[in-house]
Formats: sequence, structure tokens, C-alpha cells
Amino acid sequence: MRASTAAVGILFRSPLVPRAGSFVCRRCLHSKGASTKTIKAVRETAFLKAFKTPTQRSIRHVSSDIAAPASPLASLSRSIGVRKTPRANSFPETNSKSVAYWLLGSAASVFGLVIFGGLTRLTESGLSITEWRPVAGSVPPTNQDMWESEFALYRASPEFKQLNSRMTLEEFKQIYWMEWIHRIWGRVVGVTFLLPTAYFIIRRRVTGRMALKLTGICGLIGFQGFLGWWMVKSGLKDDLFAPGSHPRVSQYRLTAHLGTAFICYLAMFWNGISILRDNKLLADPAKAQQLLNANSHPGLKLFRRSVAGLLALVFVTAMSGGLVAGLDAGLIYNEFPYMGLGLTPPKKELFDPFYSHVPDQSDLWWRNMLENPSLVQLDHRILATTTFTAVMGMWAYTKFNPKVRSLMTGPARRGVTGVVGLVWMQVILGISTLLYLVPVPVASAHQAGALALLTGTIFLGNRIWISRRLTAQIAQRLAVAKSGAMRSTHRLGRGHIQHPVTTL
Repeated sequence: MRASTAAVGILFRSPLVPRAGSFVCRRCLHSKGASTKTIKAVRETAFLKAFKTPTQRSIRHVSSDIAAPASPLASLSRSIGVRKTPRANSFPETNSKSVAYWLLGSAASVFGLVIFGGLTRLTESGLSITEWRPVAGSVPPTNQDMWESEFALYRASPEFKQLNSRMTLEEFKQIYWMEWIHRIWGRVVGVTFLLPTAYFIIRRRVTGRMALKLTGICGLIGFQGFLGWWMVKSGLKDDLFAPGSHPRVSQYRLTAHLGTAFICYLAMFWNGISILRDNKLLADPAKAQQLLNANSHPGLKLFRRSVAGLLALVFVTAMSGGLVAGLDAGLIYNEFPYMGLGLTPPKKELFDPFYSHVPDQSDLWWRNMLENPSLVQLDHRILATTTFTAVMGMWAYTKFNPKVRSLMTGPARRGVTGVVGLVWMQVILGISTLLYLVPVPVASAHQAGALALLTGTIFLGNRIWISRRLTAQIAQRLAVAKSGAMRSTHRLGRGHIQHPVTTL
């Protein structure tokens, strides 16, 4: 028995004996001219390689970890079952982070543009350029003759004739530069959004869904430019406002222009932070699933809906502020909380037949609500007070309700605190604007505060609202991760099977 074992050991140590999985005929093995190189060359033929696995090792001991060689048919079946690689021209499943940073940068630019537009209105510079030339108007006057030509156009406008008839050329240049910068800034926003949108879509850096959203924002920016000129045009013709009245742009067109700018900003900001959030959650599906379970708890249903209602309320309040600005309604009743002798002006003043345009006065209510400065200011006060009360009520609900407080996540609690701080700041700025007769710095800060409050509210919503599409992606990532873990465990178990030592 020992002799047989020794013979087997010598046989396995012989360099002429092929390794497991190789084939050498008996004649070649015993021929005198056979060498190790010859046998090795035979082993490495293409046909025999197909029957070998990369993990095969030479057999040195009887007790070894011998894995069963892979079958060629099994390899073929695995290659057939592999999922096809997505085509190069297909959209990815997730958006690139660079798209998010670009969107947030664009949103910041629009935020600044909105504030500068408010300054243009407060300084009464918006009607200084009386023509709409998207290309030629991008170049400002460069010599005295060009300045005189622009000034001549402005002198023909109703604003110059009724308000600024004594304005000099140097004073005109100041308001001209304000309006010119505002227009150029808007065009820069359009170009810096349109070109990157085309690049990201062509290079497939965004999903198909996001490509449609970016295209829609591009269209909204173009529409915003049209609304801007449509608004300015309303202040350049005498037939668009009552004879002898203060030349101003239509409050309807001003509010439409402001509302479109707000929507552009919110669309950019929302999609930017959503991309960053989605990428973060998909990077850790297990943690993301825990967050989803917490935010989707039935006990937070009222809280989630209240945030959506608050967002709509803040937007409507901001748009009522646009009507106040368009009618210069902030220059009357400069006191708070009273308006004259009471909390509200007399009913006859609020619903004045002067603003009705039809004999039967069927439009008395809505005309006064949109065109009567006294009622427009009262509406804005009511909406602002309602917004403040709603925010504080939401804060109290999440603070003093033990069940809701225990269910809320950290980001949601911090978001509520941020909204509370922003609404307090906005209320203080609004009252200060009214009491001090609309000073330019304070009024501009009040407009910025409205957009900041909208930003805080939509950011809070982004922390607690999770789309069904993202929920499905997280579930898919979890399933793939679990499947991969099970396969790894199965392979690890098969690779460590110990075969018993055979005694010959």
C-alpha cells in the first residue's frame, strides 16, 4: 500500500504528467522526443482552453480544494442570459450630478434677476427703453449721437411727458443702464440655459423625463422674455391707461411677468435639489428605504398635505404683492394693523362703482379686487396674515404633537424651523415697507423675502415628498443588492467544499 502511495506521489510530481483538465495522448507521453514544452503547448490549444476554468490549479496533494470544471454548455447559457448592454443613444436611468449643480447655478441667476427687476421697477427705470430689439438692443449706445437718439425716443413716451419732462440726458442714462442690464441679464440666463440643455441631452447626461423638463423650462424662459416686452409695452401707449393718470405698466402683465419668473426659478431649483437627493438615496438603497418608510407613514399624511397647501398659499400671496406693486398700492394706508379708522377701509371705498366697466356693474367685485388699490392692499394683508398663521400653525402641530414629532425625520424638522424663520423675516420686511412709504432697499428686500420663503417651503417639500418613480428605483436597487449577496454567499459556500483524503 505504501509503495502504491509513493508511486502515485511520484506520478503527480512528474513534469511529464498533465494537469487536471488537460489531455495528452499516451503515445506522446512515452515518446522519447516529448518534452515539457511540447506537452504544455498541447495543453494550451484553443479547444482545450474552452474546457478549462481560470481557477484550475495543479494538483499537489490528494486533499485539496478541487472545484468542478465549468461546462462549456453552462458558459454558453450564461452568456445568452446576460442582459444586453443599453444602446449608446438611450437615456440613462439617473441624472448626472453636474446637471444638478448647473440647475442650481441657473436658479441663483434667476433669483438675482428677479431682485434686480424689482429694483428696476422701484427706480421707475423699466420704461426707459422704448423699443424691443433682442439682437441689436444688446449693444448699448457708444457715442453722443446714439445717446441722443435713445433719449429722443424716451421723450416721446407718456412717462417723460407727464412725470419726467425736466429730465436731462445724464439722468436718463442712469435709468437706461438699469433697464439695459435687466434685459441683458435675462438674455444671458436664456443662452446659458439653452446651450447646456442641448449639450446634456445630446451627451445623454439626463434621463428622458428630465430632458422633457429642461426643454419645457427653455420654452418658459422664452415666454418670459415675451411677457417682459408685453408688460413694458403697456406703459408706452396712452390708450392702455386712463387719460391723465400715472403712466405705469399693467398690473396684470406685471404679475404675469413676475409669476413666470417665480415658476422658472422654482422649476430650476426643484429639479436641481431633486437630482442631488435621488443620487444620494440611490447610492445607499437600504438607508433610503428606511427614510421612505418614515416619510410615508400614515401619521404624517396631514403634514405632507399641509406643506403642499402652504406652498400654494405663499405663491398666491406673492402674486397679490405683484398687484400691489403694479398699482402702487403700498403708498396708501401706511400704517399697520389699521387702515384708517379701522382694520379695514369703509365698504364704499372697497367696492367703488368707479372701477366697474359695465352698466349693470356685474364686474364690481372682481374689478375692485384687482384694480382698486385699497382693496388690493387689504387682500394682500389678509393673505400675508393667513400665510403667517398657517406657518405658525404647522410649526405648533409638529412641535407639540408627540406622535408627529416622533415620526418626523431630522431634515423635516429642520425644514419647518427654516420656514418659520423666513416667514418672520418676511412679515417684518412687509410691515417696514408699508410704514416707511416703500423705501427702495426695504421694498427690494421684501420681494427677495417672498422668493426666499417660497424656496424654503419647496425645499421642505423636497425632504418629505418622494415620487413613485424614485420609490420603484430604490426597491429595484435593493432587490439587485440582495440577489447579488445571495449569489456571492452561494459561490463562497461551493468554493470551500473540503473533499476527504483517500487512502490507497
